[in-house]
Amino acid sequence: MRLIYCDSVFDPKAIDPDYEAEKQAAVQAGFNFSLISYEELTDGNLSKALRLVKPLESKTSGLYRGWMLTPNQYQQLYEGLLARNIELINTPAAYRHCHYLPESYEIIASQTPKSKWTTQLNETAILELARQFDDRPLIVKDFVKSEKHDWEEACFIPNASDAEKVKSVVNRLLELRGDALNQGLVFRQFEELEFLTKHSKSGMPLTKEFRLFFLKGKLLKVMDYWDEGTYGETQPELEKFVDLAQKVQSNFFTMDIAQKKDGEWIIIELGDGQVAGLPENEDGFVFYQKLVTNTI
Repeated sequence: MRLIYCDSVFDPKAIDPDYEAEKQAAVQAGFNFSLISYEELTDGNLSKALRLVKPLESKTSGLYRGWMLTPNQYQQLYEGLLARNIELINTPAAYRHCHYLPESYEIIASQTPKSKWTTQLNETAILELARQFDDRPLIVKDFVKSEKHDWEEACFIPNASDAEKVKSVVNRLLELRGDALNQGLVFRQFEELEFLTKHSKSGMPLTKEFRLFFLKGKLLKVMDYWDEGTYGETQPELEKFVDLAQKVQSNFFTMDIAQKKDGEWIIIELGDGQVAGLPENEDGFVFYQKLVTNTI
């Protein structure tokens, strides 16, 4: 398997500094890698983006470890690498399946907060969506990301029936996301989760969450989601999540789970494993060692 990393903006032959530690761990675990230009790829210049990726003599599997891409950008990357005999682990359809919450919601609906979405960004559509939650508290995000570090202004709505608050929070989210907005808006019923600590910079509440990596239906690694706070002896109950993972239409994905105040464990969201970050406290070598062991 060949790993695909993003290069440094200033030097196409050097890796993005944010992935340097990962790359070192991967090489130590026995992986080879190639570099692409994220900037050229997202600007639509595929040939320039892949100019340092040499075609291989025979087809090999590949795994992208880099910044998030839109499904269209991922498809371009997938097809460009395939032409060079590198076949990424997830097809474009599989990438979209876990990248956009509405695409996989039906699979995880019984284990995740009630969610509704719209691609219509007018006031009427937004307030109609909020009314489906009565007076319950909400989280608002786009199809991929929230602005959770601007918790009070652009993420949390205490009462779905408060039209002015709904409009205020949504407008701020749209302002912050700007051209990076993914597809539309998602409203999710807020659940009281087990408190961990407050974020040292933004002050947003951090809760007991874990990131699960799955590879071809098998649980690869369980990680503390946050680098701050003390998890203690808390261990998630995994059986129902491992069973549910068999229905997810992806070879490599993440499942973020959290513990509610009442002790129940729920799914927060799924994500494509190639663009899911490793927490800073995670041992990269252990992660890549498990990856190489399970892809032989």
